[in-house]
Amino acid sequence: MSLFDRTTGSARRRPRLPGRLMLATGMLVYPAIAAVAVGTTVHGRAAAAGYAVIGAFVVCMVLAALALGRRLRAWLTAALAAMTALFLAALPFTHENAFYLAAVVVSFVAILRPRHVGLVIGGATLAALLVPWAVRPWQTGPAGFQALALLFTALTCGGFAELVATNAALVAARAEVERLASEAERNRIARDLHDLLGHSLTAITVKARLAQRLAAKDQPASVAEMAAVETLSRQALADVRAAVTGYREVTVAGELARARELLRAAGIVADLPTATDAVAPQQRELLGWVVREGITNVVRHSRATRCTVALAADSVEIRDDGRGAATGTDGGGLRGLRERVADAGGTVEAGPLAPHGWRLLVTLPAPGRRPRESADARAYEEGTT
Repeated sequence: MSLFDRTTGSARRRPRLPGRLMLATGMLVYPAIAAVAVGTTVHGRAAAAGYAVIGAFVVCMVLAALALGRRLRAWLTAALAAMTALFLAALPFTHENAFYLAAVVVSFVAILRPRHVGLVIGGATLAALLVPWAVRPWQTGPAGFQALALLFTALTCGGFAELVATNAALVAARAEVERLASEAERNRIARDLHDLLGHSLTAITVKARLAQRLAAKDQPASVAEMAAVETLSRQALADVRAAVTGYREVTVAGELARARELLRAAGIVADLPTATDAVAPQQRELLGWVVREGITNVVRHSRATRCTVALAADSVEIRDDGRGAATGTDGGGLRGLRERVADAGGTVEAGPLAPHGWRLLVTLPAPGRRPRESADARAYEEGTT
């Protein structure tokens, strides 16, 4: 896989030009060594031709570095092809020192990391050893130093490219984690606001209606109900603040007490448990959310005359005798409740009863079992650590 394919996202939009230009500038030492070798190998017009070839090689080298930094594959391919041709053209002028130019070409190939980069590096290193020995007019042995320079430079550039690609992947992964964490936080706030405000506003509406009915015949009771409305409004504001900041305290005992008051104000007979000791401490908050959502739906939708809540160590069941078919679809509150329970590894059963009524049953895993974490919860935890 090439460097073009492995760098994504912000790394593609903001090429890292300085690092690659510095790398290319450091490799200018190889054309400089080849240029010095021209003066010791040939003279006159031949030397001028050799210097021209090396100068053209340097121009192509800079163009290749710019094309690599800007992800211009076509330009980079053309520059590498020209550099390869100029390396071959420099052989008669610099002999074994031309393989310093080959080191530059192979290093760019190592940065790109094509499929057979190992064969390219190995073949070029072997050529640096054998070609000077095989060409007898040069009267030199194997170019060991040039071969080592080619091998280690190519491996260094390949490692540099791998590091750049890894850093780009880490940046992209971190950005994705931050996105998932933000999305999870938005979902949490939306879910909490729905559950908190749905319950509080329903209670305010019911008590306001009760106060209107009592105003004409029982003014003290009406005033008491309006005072309760004020208290609920203040509590709703506090709940909103708590939901936004992430600190909210919901317990099954507190929600049962609120449910008793809300059902009384709505004129619904409440059959609620008087103790919550059987519920494990780590499950009391979640079961509190269940009671809150279930009672809110009973008051808001069911038109029931009686509501029963059955509480066990790892479950809660809410029944009413209202019009079950009217609440047969999953609204936002029930969907949010399903998400909460699913995150804890539990199940939700909701449906109508015969001949009329509605039943909500939530079952949680035993306290000793570790709840299953959702993807949103994991992303939120990773993004906040």
